[in-house]
Amino acid sequence: MPTALIILAAGQGTRMKSDRPKVLHQVAGAPLLAHAMAAGAALTPERTVIVAGHGADAVQAAALDLDPDIALAVQTEQLGTAHAVAQAAPELEGFRGDAVVLYGDTPFIRPETLLAMAEARSRHAVVVLGFVAADPARYGRLVMQGDTLERIVEYKDATEDERAITLCNSGVIAAESAQLFELIAEVGNTNAAGEYYLTDIVALARARGVSAGVVICDEAETLGVNSRADLAAAEAAFQARARTRALDDGITLVAPETVFFAHDTVIGRDALIEPNVIFGPGVTVESGAHIRAFCHLEGCHVSRGAVVGPYARLRPGAELSEDVRVGNFVEVKNALLAEGAKINHLSYIGDATVGERANIGAGTITCNYDGVFKHRTEIGADAFIGSNTMLVAPVSVGAGAMTASGSVITGNVPDDALALGRARQENKPGLARKLFDRLKAQKANQKRD
Repeated sequence: MPTALIILAAGQGTRMKSDRPKVLHQVAGAPLLAHAMAAGAALTPERTVIVAGHGADAVQAAALDLDPDIALAVQTEQLGTAHAVAQAAPELEGFRGDAVVLYGDTPFIRPETLLAMAEARSRHAVVVLGFVAADPARYGRLVMQGDTLERIVEYKDATEDERAITLCNSGVIAAESAQLFELIAEVGNTNAAGEYYLTDIVALARARGVSAGVVICDEAETLGVNSRADLAAAEAAFQARARTRALDDGITLVAPETVFFAHDTVIGRDALIEPNVIFGPGVTVESGAHIRAFCHLEGCHVSRGAVVGPYARLRPGAELSEDVRVGNFVEVKNALLAEGAKINHLSYIGDATVGERANIGAGTITCNYDGVFKHRTEIGADAFIGSNTMLVAPVSVGAGAMTASGSVITGNVPDDALALGRARQENKPGLARKLFDRLKAQKANQKRD
């Protein structure tokens, strides 16, 4: 059956103490909203509607970056979850299929859990995602009669017996789209909070004689983010799962607790990751690569047999071919390093192509930016770039060519040529002593004054 997602992202998140909409705060380098959308993608939705409130323009812009076909609805007043879902009705008018309600601040619902809810829809008109809470606290309770969900009661409205129930409501609900909105239209606000609760549709469905059921997930999947402390806990939970998955996939993490992954990090088996490595978004590391300690990688690709670091930074567009060496205090940005190339220390290579087996000496800089435009540097195979060379782009160094240490290269260097771009050295006999004597005398006079 076709599926639509309704993702509620209207909460202000006042406990976050932030001008940024809550769902745009990040876990593992991606907004909370992106995590919810990624989970929902398992259902291959035909339509996705984001219900935004505070910061709707920013939420819409972020959502469109993730999915250009997404629709936005705005909840101008915070009147409860049923009211929020109702704002999506115009965007789903005429849709024939299931609607699944997710939450933009609940990033860890597993795709497998949503698929289980989709399967349960064959048996129940309304399916609710529940969990057994270690500490039920103020969660809504699921009141069951055998395998049938009779109603959901919010903590504020629950009796003492109902508060003793440990099966709790996650808020995630699936139902046929048209029926969902019909039930929402019947929801009242006579509860303790004076809000329109989405949870009330269960009792309304039962009153119609249609069934409601529950799919139970692990409590950790339902972790919601409402404060900075929750955000830190969500990050920690993500990282713990990512580290466990990496180890299970045959990746060596020397000190797992010090390695931080992004939401989309891809690492091949037998890769070795040393301590204190941070992966930003968009990183792929192939099997057998070695990332040494204290490296930061983002938007890059590291091929088999390459060694990076320690203390290296790979920025977006860095492409390292097989057996490349990038050493300590090297920064690479938007550059292709061909097989066997070496940049062992203290260099910046940006907007460049470095040929096979080329050797880049310490202190080399591709001067790629003129204050307005970026320009490229092309370095040929087997070239040798002497230490402290400034390559002023646009410029090319041919295959097998060499630059002398300390050179400023402003013109193209032919294949197999030696380029020297430095001033001729002159020695002035005795001048150093004269200068020192003069400076020392000036210093002595200053002290007397």
